[in-house]
Amino acid sequence: MKRISSDMAVTDTRFYMKRKEEAISKVENQIGAKSKLNELRDDPIAASHAVRYESFLTRLNRFEENTKYAMKHFNTTYDYLNEANSILQRIRELAVAGANGVNSAEEHKIMAFEVNELLKELVAISNKTGPDTKQSFAGDKVFTEPFRIVEGRVDGGEDSMIVRVEYRGAGATRKAEISDRTFLELDIGGDEAFWAERMKIFSSTDATDYRVQSAGAFFIDGVEIKAAVGDTLPAIVAKINDSSAPVKAYIDPDSRGLVLEGTSPHLIRAEDREGGATVLRDLGIINGNLQNNAPNWSNNALVHGGSIFDMVIRLRDGMLRSDHEFIGSQGIAGMDLAVGNVAVKMADVGSRQERAEMAWQRINREIPDVTSMLNEETGLDLADAAMELKGLQLAHQALLQTAAKIIPPTLLDFLR
Repeated sequence: MKRISSDMAVTDTRFYMKRKEEAISKVENQIGAKSKLNELRDDPIAASHAVRYESFLTRLNRFEENTKYAMKHFNTTYDYLNEANSILQRIRELAVAGANGVNSAEEHKIMAFEVNELLKELVAISNKTGPDTKQSFAGDKVFTEPFRIVEGRVDGGEDSMIVRVEYRGAGATRKAEISDRTFLELDIGGDEAFWAERMKIFSSTDATDYRVQSAGAFFIDGVEIKAAVGDTLPAIVAKINDSSAPVKAYIDPDSRGLVLEGTSPHLIRAEDREGGATVLRDLGIINGNLQNNAPNWSNNALVHGGSIFDMVIRLRDGMLRSDHEFIGSQGIAGMDLAVGNVAVKMADVGSRQERAEMAWQRINREIPDVTSMLNEETGLDLADAAMELKGLQLAHQALLQTAAKIIPPTLLDFLR
């Protein structure tokens, strides 16, 4: 037989009133937050989905910012290269005019002075700082002026003129992530953008009997190449050619020394790893490791292949000598190489910009889709929530009225 206590009705009424109040509070919190997930226990499965969607949406927004920055960066870089191309075209026009044998020495000198001024403007463009206050052609040394002018006396010239332009930047390593584990290279270093000829470094050191004495590594254009004890020159050549470095290596049949040749016009950078084997020094390629990216070629090595500045300087000097044969042959040929390489780099920048634009369009299609999926898990229909809240409030009011009738006060309530 069940016993029913006299306060059971009160206890039950308080229990159900508390449940109604909690339900009302929950709906009110959902309306205030405009989300149906205020706590994980509200819907654990939906909450786990929502966390993944929010994480993915955050990454998509980051990728969108990266692609927008990349597009602006590429647009600026393309404009600078286009300016450089216009200057080079003008210099080539002067070269064609100067190759005419009817020009006098004085006319050639006037052309040379114009070429020298155009050369200064060309260097100024190569040292341009973008809207983000970073050097456009310094590689990852974004706060270092990439090209340094060396001035001196030139035969036939007046006052001080540019005799050499040195690259002080670094390799282009900055990248922007445009999707998960997918990166887009942002920069084109000045050692590529403003180069004209494919470099060749000939070592005069006979390495017929060369053997690596201690294990180590060396770097060519930033690519690490490991050397093992006992490696011979043919083994070193094979390792260089098997690497991703943009050079090819072979053995000079005359000197029996190592030869490095760029596969594209660019400045070859070579270093031995600090504290390890001195392979490149032993083979007569370099004197020591790079210091501020200054040329570190061995004094006995023959280095061929110059920048577009070298091509312009050679042409200008030929004009100062009034050497129309040199102007018409090597002068114009050098300018053709310079113009061609800048055109290739412009096409490269254009293709990267197009890829960035396509990535941006794809991301902007994905963002609404993921946002919609997130809203399905966490979104709240305010109309339905308002109706549910009103119903709960009416039920709560009815419960209070019912409790007031079934639990009337007695005399004992006043005897306290």
